[in-house]
Amino acid sequence: MKAVKCLVVDDEALAVDVISEYISRLDNLHLVTTCNSAVEAMHILNEQEIDLLFLDIQMPGLTGLQLIRNLSHRPEVIFTTAYSEYALEGFELEALDYLIKPISFERFIKAVNRYFKNHQQTEIPQSTSNDTFNEAFIFVKSDKMMVKVVLQDITHIESLRNYVSIYLNDGREVKTMNTISNIEEKLPETHFLRVHRSYLIAIDKIESYTSGNLNISGANVPIGRNYKEQVLSLLDKKSIE
Repeated sequence: MKAVKCLVVDDEALAVDVISEYISRLDNLHLVTTCNSAVEAMHILNEQEIDLLFLDIQMPGLTGLQLIRNLSHRPEVIFTTAYSEYALEGFELEALDYLIKPISFERFIKAVNRYFKNHQQTEIPQSTSNDTFNEAFIFVKSDKMMVKVVLQDITHIESLRNYVSIYLNDGREVKTMNTISNIEEKLPETHFLRVHRSYLIAIDKIESYTSGNLNISGANVPIGRNYKEQVLSLLDKKSIE
């Protein structure tokens, strides 16, 4: 299979590093280069053949949306941004997908598979193996910094009034101005489970449970009424009485 030639455009070095690292994990993707402005990207696109463009929206000088509107011949585009309000405009420009930062590897694969499906190439399996999961991580904004959170370290996640707390194995708590639903979308369903409108848990961190509560690494997490059937059904399949 011919490798898909990729270009990553983002004015944040950390965001470039994350997408570049994801690309490096897949043999059928090839990172041609990266750049930190839409103007520089325009020059690259005019000089080199690019199949798939990972493009930030909010950049100084020229936005990602303006770049796409000014290209006469453009590659397939996956927008990568911290702002959900541009989603409709992004899809009106026929983007393949619209990824909200922080972007998980599983969500990245889902977006890339849209490219393969359109071009009748073999899709990448979306299930996360244990080896891949042990290395997986996301970045979340906390105290004006983007903080790396290793998925294997997460015990549970709690939604509070104005922020979300991510609890880790070593007792640390990472607070981020985000929604639990947005974080849930970026986590692999094979390892994490929504058990309450305010709680997400790591399935392998469950130590004991009743019909109404879960003990997660010493923390007592309630099972919501609307989630009880799904949660108990999953746990019953793993139970021996």
